Amino acid sequence: MGDSTHERGRPGRQSLGAMTLHPLPDSVSMARRWFRKFIAPYDPACSVDDCALMISELVTNAILYGRSDDTWVVRVEWFREGDSLRVEVHNPGFPANVRMRRPDANDAHGRGLLLVDSIADSWHAGPSRHGGTVVAFVMADAWRS
Repeated sequence: MGDSTHERGRPGRQSLGAMTLHPLPDSVSMARRWFRKFIAPYDPACSVDDCALMISELVTNAILYGRSDDTWVVRVEWFREGDSLRVEVHNPGFPANVRMRRPDANDAHGRGLLLVDSIADSWHAGPSRHGGTVVAFVMADAWRS
């Protein structure tokens, strides 16, 4: 899982879509809907429902933990890398703040990265090439070769 700041020109990486969302609660459902719509023509073999669920969690986290003195947005981008699907969620927060928590049963928050960790083949958090933080997940074998 390389540092996302060096992946822009990586060979074999094809941009499939992107969206820019305002840090508002409605943006979470919008992200799910747009992803489903924009990924459909590519007909991935992985679960679009699982991907939409993970995007919901990561966009929610980005909205909760993104910080900027200026007007800011959450950016979601997705790529085909060989047979894998990579989804990135960017926000202006601090990369060091991204960590998996072990919430109590009655804790309403803190399960997003646990969910991503249990569904995705891999995930990564670090500095975003847009500034701030990126959290990305990869679904291997998203396309049959």
